[in-house]
Amino acid sequence: MELNKDLKGEIWDEKNFEKMQWHDNKIYAVAFDEEKFELIFDIDYIVKWVDGTKFKFWVCQATLVFRNVYDLNISLYSLNVEIDEIQRNNPNKAKNANYIYEQIQYDWKVITQGGDIIFKSVGFKLFFRDSPSLIESQSIGLKERGGICFNQW
Repeated sequence: MELNKDLKGEIWDEKNFEKMQWHDNKIYAVAFDEEKFELIFDIDYIVKWVDGTKFKFWVCQATLVFRNVYDLNISLYSLNVEIDEIQRNNPNKAKNANYIYEQIQYDWKVITQGGDIIFKSVGFKLFFRDSPSLIESQSIGLKERGGICFNQW
């Protein structure tokens, strides 16, 4: 089965949240940009699951950036940091709304196989760094993807 869209260079954000699928997306690394108040993840995003006698997956390297982050709590008990789901709740007036030009923030919860990452944020941008590859596993692998990357283009 062929994926009909080259996602390289595409950016999705919180407007796409309801149709996005987060289950089993591998997190390789987390970075913090304290000057921009950003929480950044290097992930393999599963664009599409392909049914068949054996599952296959369209997977793409991506950078997930949450904006205007605060009240961050990371509670991991394992290095198995695959996303189970991402929850967005409690919309309310954004902290510093007059300065960041965004009015609504949410309580976010990134639930992983190895613990939770909880914070407040106005939203996110997901930067696709390459074209999706059809593979037999849900992640590309650290060595195969050339290590950790936080590029945003």
